[in-house]
Amino acid sequence: MFLASSIFIITLIFVIWQPKNLQIGTTAVIGAIVALLLGVVSLSDVWIVTDIVWDATLSFIGIIILSMVLDEIGFFEWCALKMAKFSNGSGMKMFVYSILLGAFVSALFANDGAALILTPILLAKMRILQLNMKSIVAFLLAGGFISDSASLPLVFSNLTNIVTANYFDIGFADYMANMIIPYIVSVLASILFLWLILRKDIPKQVDISLLKEPSSAIKDERMFKLSWVFLALLLVGYFVGDAYDLPVAVFALGGGVIFLLIATAFKSVEPKSIIKEAPWQVVWFSIGLYIVVYGLENEGLTDYLTLLLQDFATRGDTFAIVATGFLSAFLSAIMNNMPTVMIMDIALDNMGENVNQALAYANIIGCNLGPKMTPFGSLATLLWLHVLAKKGVNISFAQYSKFGLIITPPVLLIVLLALAIF
Repeated sequence: MFLASSIFIITLIFVIWQPKNLQIGTTAVIGAIVALLLGVVSLSDVWIVTDIVWDATLSFIGIIILSMVLDEIGFFEWCALKMAKFSNGSGMKMFVYSILLGAFVSALFANDGAALILTPILLAKMRILQLNMKSIVAFLLAGGFISDSASLPLVFSNLTNIVTANYFDIGFADYMANMIIPYIVSVLASILFLWLILRKDIPKQVDISLLKEPSSAIKDERMFKLSWVFLALLLVGYFVGDAYDLPVAVFALGGGVIFLLIATAFKSVEPKSIIKEAPWQVVWFSIGLYIVVYGLENEGLTDYLTLLLQDFATRGDTFAIVATGFLSAFLSAIMNNMPTVMIMDIALDNMGENVNQALAYANIIGCNLGPKMTPFGSLATLLWLHVLAKKGVNISFAQYSKFGLIITPPVLLIVLLALAIF
C-alpha cells in the first residue's frame, strides 16, 4: 500500500503544483507509467481501467466539442446577457439567475463544460458591470460551486455519472428518473446556502445598461436557431440510445462531431481551431489518474471500503445512503472524484447481491458535491481555477477551502436525504 500511495500522492502534488507549466494530463500519464514499471499495476489493469472509462472519456470529448462550437457562435454569451437583462438591475436577482444559468449549462454540457466555457464569459460581464473584486469573486465562487452541485440530472452531466451508470448498467431514463429530484433539491439548496454565505458581497443594484443587447452576441443567426433544435433532437437521441442499450458516447461524441461539421459547412467556425483548442489534457488526466489509483485497489483499498459499506448497510437505508455519500465526498476531496468514483463503484459491486442501487446514486452525489471542499477535489475546479488565474483572478487554497468546507456539507446532506426520501 505504501508504494501505491506514494505514487498517487506525488502524482497529485504535481497535478496541483504544475511546475514549469507541466500539464495535468502529462503528469497523470507519467504517474501511470511509473505505477506500471514498478509493478503496482499491470497491463491487464490498464485494460480494465480503459474498459471502465472509455465511454465517459469519449463522451466528454464530444460534449466539449459541442460546447466550443456553441461558444463560437455566441450561444453562451447570449444566455449570459439574457440572464443579466432579466435581473432588471437587481444584484440579488442577477446572483440567483447566474446560478440557474450555471445549473442549466452544467446539466446539459457537463460540469467541465460549465467551468471552461461559462466562467470567462461571466467574468467578462462582471468586469463590464464594474463590480468590485469582492462581488466578482462572490459570483465566481457561486458559479464554480453550482457547476458541480448541479451536475446530477443526466448521465452525461458529469464523467462520474457515466462511469457509475455504465458500471451498474443504469439506463439513461432510469438514471434521470432517480436523479431529477436530487438535482432540483441540490440547485435550490445551493442557491440558499450560497446566498447566506456570500450575501454581504452581492451588490444591491447593478447598471445593466453597460451591457450590450443579447442579440449582438449572436455571430451566426442560422446556427443559433439550429442549435436549439439540434440540442432537443440530441436529447431525444439519448433516450433512443437507452432503448437500444447504446453507449452514451455514440450520441455525445457523435452529436459533437456532427454539430461541428454543420457549423463548418455554414462557415461559422474553423474546425482546426476547435480541435486544437479542445482540452485533450483532460483525456490523458482521467485515464492516467484512474490507472494510478487502481494501484490502491490492488493493495486492498476497495476491500476495506467494502467492509465499511457493508457496515453502513446494516444500519438502515437512510443511514447507508448518507454515510456512503459522505464517504465518497471525503475521498473525492482528498484524492479527486475521478478515481474515487471508480474505487467506490468497485467496492459497492463487491457487496454482491446486498448492494442497494440507491448507494450507487449516493456515490455519484458524494463524488459530485464532495470535491468542492478542496481545490483539487474535481477536475472542473482545477480547470475553473486555471481559467481564472489566466484572467488575472487568483483564489488562494485557503480562501477556496474555507468556502468549500462551509457550504458543501449542508448541501450534500440535504441532497442525500432527498435521495433517501424520494
